[in-house]
Amino acid sequence: MPIKIPNNLPAEKVLESENIFIMKEQRAQTQQIRPLQILLLNLMPTKVTTETQLARLLGNTPLQVELELLKVEHHVPKNTPEEHMLAFYKTFDQVRQRNFDGMVITGAPVEKLRFEQVEYWDELCAIFEWSKTHVHSTFHICWAAQAALYYHYGVKKYMLPEKLSGVFAHKVVHRNSILFRGFDDSFLVPHSRHTSVHREEVLAVSGLKILAESEEAGVYAISNNGGSQIFITGHSEYDTDTLMKEYLRDKALGIRPPVNYFPGDDDTKPPVNTWRSSAHLLYSNWLNYFVYQTTPYDLGQIGCHVEHKPEACPGDERNCPYYVETEKRCTLKSENPV
Repeated sequence: MPIKIPNNLPAEKVLESENIFIMKEQRAQTQQIRPLQILLLNLMPTKVTTETQLARLLGNTPLQVELELLKVEHHVPKNTPEEHMLAFYKTFDQVRQRNFDGMVITGAPVEKLRFEQVEYWDELCAIFEWSKTHVHSTFHICWAAQAALYYHYGVKKYMLPEKLSGVFAHKVVHRNSILFRGFDDSFLVPHSRHTSVHREEVLAVSGLKILAESEEAGVYAISNNGGSQIFITGHSEYDTDTLMKEYLRDKALGIRPPVNYFPGDDDTKPPVNTWRSSAHLLYSNWLNYFVYQTTPYDLGQIGCHVEHKPEACPGDERNCPYYVETEKRCTLKSENPV
């Protein structure tokens, strides 16, 4: 939550340089509270399970959130009753005239297809484009992250030699990233995918930053300048038994057990959840720093871009919020730290 300070308090500049959200007295007097409008585009085959996973994470904050469910029209889910879809899901045409504080787009089991081969690709591209002007911050997961990187920036996906499945250690590489504020030096995340993006291709795109990555699983978290588009390649939202269910389904195909998931890599033992706390913190940080603290009170103002003043680099690598450890350089380019 923000801290309210008197106008012109000398601490203002210091707090802003540390990415602490401050609220001046003048602004605080005009504040009103309304629920955050969050749209969930659910592309996963197990709709109800995914709804539950994400609602759990989005609801575990002091913020009031109103969640709406969105489906693509050009795909009929096989694992969810039609009655459920009709009762709880809207189509793009039903929401395209509205604005939202935030949006989450899930992964989908279509990785082995070229993006253009996916039956709802054209509709998804229209949603990607719409999100740039009608959503304050969009959070993409797994395949959706790869698809959005491809649509917005031309970053390609590549087939892996074998399915990447398991729970892997990650580290934050963009120092003082507010998306990962409060994270441990090493944190665990489940991954389940057949494709990946190349680190060097992401870094070659002006305006994209890698925030966190894994030696085994590769790039994990990417953001554009300001955080209106965030790309997460893993599945922090997964339940304890999600990877196990996928493994049992695919075991006959010769898929190896998920790495670092079953105790002692023994698939006869029940798995232990080692990523729950970091998952809650990730979504809490996104809602707090990238949605609540910066979204306009008037939803009609979303998409009205405001020119931000460039941040000043302190010139000291140890304290510079723009210094990326793995790059050994300051990444300041007239942008806001994420």
